[in-house]
Amino acid sequence: MVSAPGVKMDTRRIGRQAEEYAVMYLQEKGWRIIDRNWTCSEGELDIIAELGEELVFVEVKGRRSERYGGPESAVHERKRQHLRDAAWRYVLEHELEETLWRIDVIAVRMNQDGSLRQIDHYPYAVGEAG
Repeated sequence: MVSAPGVKMDTRRIGRQAEEYAVMYLQEKGWRIIDRNWTCSEGELDIIAELGEELVFVEVKGRRSERYGGPESAVHERKRQHLRDAAWRYVLEHELEETLWRIDVIAVRMNQDGSLRQIDHYPYAVGEAG
């Protein structure tokens, strides 16, 4: 199946906008953003933040429509495994093995014009494998 022209770009734009909303949401709650869009061979971490003494990796999913389910439904098992692997790689590369960390999901629902409709935050959304 071939995508219509502009579909991939629109998806990227929605993703970037969702991440901006998520960053604003977290900062308003007092979180410190450490990094964004960190990549490694295991995948990408959208937002890396600190909340107190805890390191939080945040996966952001944004949607303008619920036609294919809510944004959080895009975090399927394969995606969760990539997130676990990427988070562990980050921890190792930054020598943070003694630091408490977790993986959250933020689902951003937007109107068709890109304005924010709703943010749902799921702390500890991605647990250990098994």
